[in-house]
Amino acid sequence: MPTRALLALAALVGALAVTVTGGGTLDHRAPLFVWYAVDAGLFALALVLLRKVTDRQVVPLVLAGSIAVAAVGLLAPPRTSDDAYRYVWDGRVQAAGISPYAHTPDDPALARLRDPGLWPTAGECSGWDERRTVAGDCTHINRPAVHTIYPPVAEAWFVVVHPFGGGVRGAQAAGALLAVATTGALLVAGRGSRRAALWGWCPGVTVWAVNDAHVDTLGALLLVVGLGCVARRRSAVGGVLLGAAIAVKLLPGLALPGALARRPVRESAVLLAWTVGAFALSYLPYVAASGAGVLGYLPGYLREEGYEQGHIDRFGLLALVLPDALLPWAAGAVLAGVALWVLRRGDPARPWSGALLVTGTALLVVAPSYPWYGLLVVALVALDGRWEWLAVPAAGQVLYLTGGIGAQQAAYGVALACVVAGGAARRRGGRWAVARTVEERGVKRTV
Repeated sequence: MPTRALLALAALVGALAVTVTGGGTLDHRAPLFVWYAVDAGLFALALVLLRKVTDRQVVPLVLAGSIAVAAVGLLAPPRTSDDAYRYVWDGRVQAAGISPYAHTPDDPALARLRDPGLWPTAGECSGWDERRTVAGDCTHINRPAVHTIYPPVAEAWFVVVHPFGGGVRGAQAAGALLAVATTGALLVAGRGSRRAALWGWCPGVTVWAVNDAHVDTLGALLLVVGLGCVARRRSAVGGVLLGAAIAVKLLPGLALPGALARRPVRESAVLLAWTVGAFALSYLPYVAASGAGVLGYLPGYLREEGYEQGHIDRFGLLALVLPDALLPWAAGAVLAGVALWVLRRGDPARPWSGALLVTGTALLVVAPSYPWYGLLVVALVALDGRWEWLAVPAAGQVLYLTGGIGAQQAAYGVALACVVAGGAARRRGGRWAVARTVEERGVKRTV
């Protein structure tokens, strides 16, 4: 029996339970720093001890741990993000036969769909996840005066989940199912590899995927399965899944250079055609209902989040060496260079390796303050094994709790250092292993 690994896993699950139920919220952040650090330490310990577990015991232990890690996220309502309330609202609107892109949540035309779960009717409306509309109503839905931002596959998921609870608890349960399903997909893709625990036991899965119920988890699952199909040269199926993943949150599009790396022209064309086709097809029903309204709040969101020329809300590391006016251009040049390198030098048998490099680099360059964007990185790390990239979503978590350009540059600077150091150590280890193998072969020949 893997006693030590089980004890470490049990300690991790217990710490995560405390984190979720009493470890702080966005309006009381101090305890979160402590408990997140404890969770990260126990996560690392559990991974180390998992290496001592026999191959026969890995799959059931990783899967059981994934179920436990996901389940504790259900112990409390969302504590650090209110995005799930928008998911619930969009699902409810669609269930009523209305396009989610047609009205803002505070539109009086949708007043009949309101309930106390999303629109509290009593109290001061002063909680971290409550705000007043222009009309004075209280709601848990963020940005109630703007249209939804989510792409069509995400919206389809919201309406699929709606009958199973119709509230934020249903969204959390759906997140838990997606999280465990992703662990299963990683175990299949990795043929029972221990690397699946990098996702299944990750504290971020409890917080971001389940408790806060971010739809990015659906994109991660589709991406994992899609890249697995691409690696087996099933281009059509892989392309459809990648297109669906991109239509969840757009960010999975960063995985395309890895998927297309060094493939025959015909195979690349088929993969790209199915990806673009699936993405476009997912939009058709919503375009028919709402026209250009399917863009929702995306343009406004990009302006709000500082992805424009002249902002320093993004591109924090580049801002250390470049003037503000050049930041978007420099970011584009860096990403284009990395993507081109992956396309020309990537491993077609391991498309997730190039996908991780491009996706992780994009997050380092952009330096977002939303750690759940890093769920894609966690899933790709679990496929590829380069654990040092977990520093990138960790940097997003630090920035999310602290804020400010100084914290952005410090957090992502440390993440960049971890990635560089981890890569250098891995290359040195690889050269040492090759040299040792050559030496051993030489000894055998001499004997």
